[in-house]
Amino acid sequence: MIWSTSCNSHKKELHEEESKFLVTSPIKMDTAITKDYVCQIHSIQHIEIRSQEKGYLQKVFVDEGDFVKQGRLLFQVMPRLYEAEQQKAKAEANLAEIEYQNTKRLADSNIVAPNELAMAKAKFDKAQAELSLAQVHLDFTEIKAPFDGIIDRFHVRLGSLVDEGDLLTNLSDNSKMWVYFNVPEAEYLDYQAQVEKDHLDEVKLKLPNNKFFEYTGLVETIEADFNNETGNIPFRATFPNPKGLLRHGETGNIEMTFPMKNAMIIPQKATFEILDKLYVYVIDEENKIRSRHIKVAAEMPHLFIIKEGLELNDKILLEGLRLVRENEEIEYEFVEPKTAISDLSLYAE
Repeated sequence: MIWSTSCNSHKKELHEEESKFLVTSPIKMDTAITKDYVCQIHSIQHIEIRSQEKGYLQKVFVDEGDFVKQGRLLFQVMPRLYEAEQQKAKAEANLAEIEYQNTKRLADSNIVAPNELAMAKAKFDKAQAELSLAQVHLDFTEIKAPFDGIIDRFHVRLGSLVDEGDLLTNLSDNSKMWVYFNVPEAEYLDYQAQVEKDHLDEVKLKLPNNKFFEYTGLVETIEADFNNETGNIPFRATFPNPKGLLRHGETGNIEMTFPMKNAMIIPQKATFEILDKLYVYVIDEENKIRSRHIKVAAEMPHLFIIKEGLELNDKILLEGLRLVRENEEIEYEFVEPKTAISDLSLYAE
């Protein structure tokens, strides 16, 4: 009997020791949260190179994927017809000029009326205009690069008959890249409330291989309108691309950091979920457990930023959530909020 009483007493002590729970409180601090957004990568200039005249594609001076400088000759449409038209217009302009000069000499001698001189001048001007137009058509048979860029794949081949406006290829200026990503309305409002005037926020770009692009980008533009169907608004960040790694049409993820002033923070492990709603156990003045619904403003690794549902002086159950019941009285040990957070192996600024 003596042994049995001693054993029962030892078990009771162990039970009491195990029933002492860890409790902490929310903490307010300045921190920052990082959010990811799916993005589309575009060249700062990406245009279609099209034929400006009808004819056979006589020469191709570049290859797909070539880097070309501004003014580089890319294609030539057979120019013979336009050369003939230009020579004809030039001859007619020369003839009109001779007639005008002869008429002018006669008008200066009062041999012909001023109206006849005016008609000769108009004929000469018309011939000059037709010569300029013929020269333009001839120039259009040579398609040149309007800016430095990379040639895309060809849509025609040497000898193809092309019509005016036919697509030949695309040209991309990849010296800088525009990266577009959609931000939900609530996050847009938070961003606008926190961003400093005339300050450009830096963002990072995570590529499909899960590696970060070595250069940071700047959020330079927010489009004017929200998409009524998605509730999002497009942001545009500009990234330098000196090594040419990024190409038009790529995808990735933008990582954007939002500062949070005086954020109320609790450990995630102090919460539990019931029917898609988040709760914590609050210890009241009688040391009894009370469940309370909370709303989360943002999530970080191991931490929640609380939007509503808690006060700074509330005591919440930190561990052993599955070992307690509603309205149960417990014994607890209070853990300072800073200690509770530091134990989560997370460095928060």
